[in-house]
Amino acid sequence: MRNGYEIIDTDQHVGPNMETLYKYASSRLLERWEELLPYYVPVTEGHHISIAPIPYTRDLHDATSDEHLEVQGTGSESPLRKAIKQNLLEKPAPDVNNQNWQGRLDDMDKEGVDIALIFPATFSTASTVLDVELQNELYESYHRYLDDYCGRNTDRLKAVGLVNARDPKRSANELAKLSDKPWLAAVQVILPEGLPIDDPSLEPIWEVLDTADLPLVHHSFFYEPPYFPGYRDIWGNLAIARMASHPWGAQRLLAYVTLSGLFDRYSNLRIGFAECSGGWVGAWLNRMTYQADLLASRLPTTRHTPLEYAQDGRIFCGIELDEGPEVALGVAEVVGDGVLMYSSDYPHGGCRFPSSVDVVLDWRESLGDEHLRKLTSVNARKLLRM
Repeated sequence: MRNGYEIIDTDQHVGPNMETLYKYASSRLLERWEELLPYYVPVTEGHHISIAPIPYTRDLHDATSDEHLEVQGTGSESPLRKAIKQNLLEKPAPDVNNQNWQGRLDDMDKEGVDIALIFPATFSTASTVLDVELQNELYESYHRYLDDYCGRNTDRLKAVGLVNARDPKRSANELAKLSDKPWLAAVQVILPEGLPIDDPSLEPIWEVLDTADLPLVHHSFFYEPPYFPGYRDIWGNLAIARMASHPWGAQRLLAYVTLSGLFDRYSNLRIGFAECSGGWVGAWLNRMTYQADLLASRLPTTRHTPLEYAQDGRIFCGIELDEGPEVALGVAEVVGDGVLMYSSDYPHGGCRFPSSVDVVLDWRESLGDEHLRKLTSVNARKLLRM
C-alpha cells in the first residue's frame, strides 16, 4: 500500500540462475544437464543460458551487412547487456532474481508494492529451439523453483506458469497439476517460431486454462528464439529492433486470440501483456475493429468486436513508467480505463526502484482517483487469478 493505493506490480522478474534450476531438476533433467553447459553465460552469482541470439549490431547510417543479423553461437552474451541504460535510483536487494525471496518482499515494502507478478528469464522462450523433452524438463524444474520461492508468501508473490506449445498434452497435464497452487496467477503459452496461437493442437491448453480460471499472459522478447514478427526485416539496429519488437509481438498475438473466436469458446479466457508498452492498445483495438469488419469474409464470426472484448474485461496491458499519464488518458479515450495496469520491470534497469510506484502516483492529478486505482490494482485483480 502506498498513499492509500493498493499496488499490484504486473511485471517483475526472476532468473533464476541455472545453478538454482539444477537444484530443482528431475532425475531425467540431471541426466541431460551437460547438454545445457555450452549455452551458459555468466551473470551475478552464476549463469543463465543464451541460445542463438541475434546481435543487431548495425549503427544508424552504416552500410548494411548480413553480419548485423547473423545468429551468434551458443553461450553468446546478450546484445542488451552493455547497451541498456540503468534507470535504477538504487540497487535492489542482492539475489532477488534468484533465491532471495525475503529481499524481494523487503523491497516491495520499501516501494509500497502489495503483490508482484513474476516472470522468468529468457531461457523460457529461447528453449523453444531445444528438443521438446529438454524444454519440458526446464519448465517443470522452474515450476518447482517457483513453488519454493513464491511459496514463502503466496499472498504477495504470484508467478506465471510456463506452457510448452510444442507438447500440448504434457503441458496441459503439468498445468492441471499446478492449477491449485496459490502462487499461480497466470500462464504464458510459449510458442515456437511459426506456430500460431490459434492452432487447433493447443485446444487441451485452453481447456485447462478455462477450467482453472487462469489468464493467458505475454511478456515481450526479441533477440533470441522465437524472435519477433519481422525480426529479419528491421535493418539491423538494436535500439529500433527493441522498440518495434515488443508491441509488434503483442499486436499479432492479440489479433489472433481475439479474431479467432477463442474468447467466445472459452468464457473465462482473459489476456494480458507485460513490457510491451501500453500506448498502442487503443489504436490497435480500433484498427482491428474496423479492419475485421472490412475483411469479414476472411474471418470467423465473433460475438463482439475487439473493442467490446476489451471493454468487457477480457484484454489488459501493462503501461510502462516512461509513457506517462497522457498515454493512459489516450487509451482510456478509446477503450475506457479498465485495460491498463501498473508495471515496473523490477529488478531490471527499466524500473525506478525504489521510486517506481511514486512515478505513477504522481499521475493522480491528471487521471483522477478512480482511474488511478484501476491502473494500480483494480484492473490487475480482474486479469489475474488472485
